[in-house]
Amino acid sequence: MVDHKVAVITGTNSNLGLNIAYRLVEQIDPNVRLTLVVTSRTLPRVREAVDLIQLHVKKMSRVGIVDYDYLLVDFTDMVSILTAYYDLTKKYKEIHYFYVNAAQGVYGGIDWIGAVKEVCTNVIESVTNPTYKIQRVGVKSRDGLGLVFQANVFGPYYLIQKILPQLIAGKAVVVWISSLMSDPKYFSLGDIQLLRSDVSYEGSKRLVDLLHLATYKELRKCGVHQYLVQPGIFISNSFSIYLNFFTYYGMLALFYLARWLGSIWHNIDGYRAANAPVYVATLANPNFEDQGLKYGSATDRHGMEYIEKSEVDSTGASDVLKYFETLKQEWDENLKDQITNTRIPI
Repeated sequence: MVDHKVAVITGTNSNLGLNIAYRLVEQIDPNVRLTLVVTSRTLPRVREAVDLIQLHVKKMSRVGIVDYDYLLVDFTDMVSILTAYYDLTKKYKEIHYFYVNAAQGVYGGIDWIGAVKEVCTNVIESVTNPTYKIQRVGVKSRDGLGLVFQANVFGPYYLIQKILPQLIAGKAVVVWISSLMSDPKYFSLGDIQLLRSDVSYEGSKRLVDLLHLATYKELRKCGVHQYLVQPGIFISNSFSIYLNFFTYYGMLALFYLARWLGSIWHNIDGYRAANAPVYVATLANPNFEDQGLKYGSATDRHGMEYIEKSEVDSTGASDVLKYFETLKQEWDENLKDQITNTRIPI
């Protein structure tokens, strides 16, 4: 019987998501049949991602077949998440890898004066922990939840809870993509849905940290190994829309300068950024690797990649879990009569 693995990668059409798919195909035993479940909100983006992954796979001498499936899922829409759950459970008895690569932001632009000041004051800090990105405050989804909260944390958590039997059957590895900027200062237990925050993206990644710390031990008892990673600093398509030709390449030059000056986190390209997410799924030994740590994609000044581990402050983890469990029960009740079918052949 041919060994078969199923990997679900959310946000596959992003720079990081695509490179996670590339590296996962490279790292998994080439004799294993691999099904990549590509996810996006729209069918054109799914097709685009599948085409790019297929091109990458064709360059490899891989014996095992790579199959491509997809989910049209919008993590800011609970009905869409429920549909994704029904779709996955109908098709797969086992899921072996699940990546939470959600990176929704509510950006409103760039404070250019502030950006110039930060670059002139501290180059490395200005492109590592920037404060000049403008984020809108109080943005809700159609479900009435904090949009960034739902897209980056609660939506993926809800789907994971729904497909838990498949993850347990596959003895899965679940990988949450956090951020270098998930500092505790960006999050308050008094604003869990991040509706009063002007740093909701960073706050959502702090929530990811806390949710992981609150859940990985129970999942491990079920045979599911969950890891927390951060991809460092790299070129992201989501923010490039605010840059023109000159500012884009100016930012790129600053990234390389920061790396040359000693920053280990400026991976710059998505392939290096995907190192830690794929490492924990394919190379980490759960008997020896501490799942309570955060695994980071790091690079030396010459571009050589490696894994850097860091500790995570767990203050508030239990409170976050209680909130999520209660909210999940509320949405279980809200969605109990909702079943939709939006599958379209590709």
